[in-house]
Amino acid sequence: MKIAMLGSGFIARFYADTLHDQRRKDRIHLVYSRDEHNAKRFADDYGLKVFTTDMEEAINHPDTEVVLISLPNHLHEAAVLACVKAKVPVLCTKPLGRNAQEAKRMLEAVEKAGIFAGYLEDLCYTPKFLKSMKSIQGGSLGRILWTKSREAHPGPHSDWFWDKEKSGGGAIIDLGCHCVEIGRNFIGKQVKPLEVMCWADTQVHPIDAEDHAVGLVRYASGAIGQFEVSWTFRGGMDLRDEVMGTEGTIWLNSFLRTGFEMFTTGKGEGYIAEKAESNSGWLFPVGDESNELGYPHMFTDMFDAMETGREPLETFYDGYVVNAILDAAFLSARTKQWEPVALDIWRGEEVTEHAASVQDYDSDHLLIKKEILPNGDVKLILKNKKTGELSQVVN
Repeated sequence: MKIAMLGSGFIARFYADTLHDQRRKDRIHLVYSRDEHNAKRFADDYGLKVFTTDMEEAINHPDTEVVLISLPNHLHEAAVLACVKAKVPVLCTKPLGRNAQEAKRMLEAVEKAGIFAGYLEDLCYTPKFLKSMKSIQGGSLGRILWTKSREAHPGPHSDWFWDKEKSGGGAIIDLGCHCVEIGRNFIGKQVKPLEVMCWADTQVHPIDAEDHAVGLVRYASGAIGQFEVSWTFRGGMDLRDEVMGTEGTIWLNSFLRTGFEMFTTGKGEGYIAEKAESNSGWLFPVGDESNELGYPHMFTDMFDAMETGREPLETFYDGYVVNAILDAAFLSARTKQWEPVALDIWRGEEVTEHAASVQDYDSDHLLIKKEILPNGDVKLILKNKKTGELSQVVN
């Protein structure tokens, strides 16, 4: 695939490093930037013959086979609609829109045009996440009850992120989109999100948007998806996920503490890792940053899906659902109460809440818990089916 890159900043470079690494066959052939100097610099750095400050020229270039949007949030819709007009496949970075209505317009436009559209949610493609999903889908954790996803760092790298109108919000739109979609995957995308309770505040930075938030998403299966996001965390970037089911638990640490630690006095120079705040003392480098963040698996899925005619794992529809959940989170942060998730388009199941899992001990009792005590005894906690009386048996 010959790719037209829209954008020349931080995320565009992460994408380009991934796409041009290790003899991958899909290559960027041109770059568009609103700034001519940045466009030329990007083109020089990645050996591109063509750069432009005209977005439609980039999209409609005769060699362009797919467009990759790595622009600020407020420019996503215009770029997607330009791709629709040109009938060119499009991949868009997260979040899809600044709100659900913006995302819905993009979703409906690409579907009406019949073009391929992929949602670039990289943290749903990390090696640890993909391995976890196989275990969950194989039944190793049983019914999923609760998930928790945390992303926290000292704040984003570009000025537009801090502008509420351009970004659509603060830490919730920037980081919550990752956390919510991770939770949706763990719980099951077919399970409908019902309502959200969210606390948010501006604790540190002199901005109009929130720089710290914690939220709960309640799903129709009874599961709860919890997210924690912050632009106030000091010490690097903290990416952690947890998922708990009736039969097991998974803990993931994708960044900051991954088993690679280094101490230095700071004499040397060099890049440590995304959002690292220091180059001295105890540091936490990342062995293969693009891989740890999921970019290679993400692009492999996208281009394989394009070639075979299937949907990618992350679609514009997923981006729309995420935006709808985040809209409810923003509203809840203002009202201080549970707010419903407004989904004009829902393609999953209308699942009713599951009853508690029960296991018979005998014809008269349910088994609540079985435990081996320090002395080797086995204790059983039982409940009488008729009377509800609780008892215990020690063997």
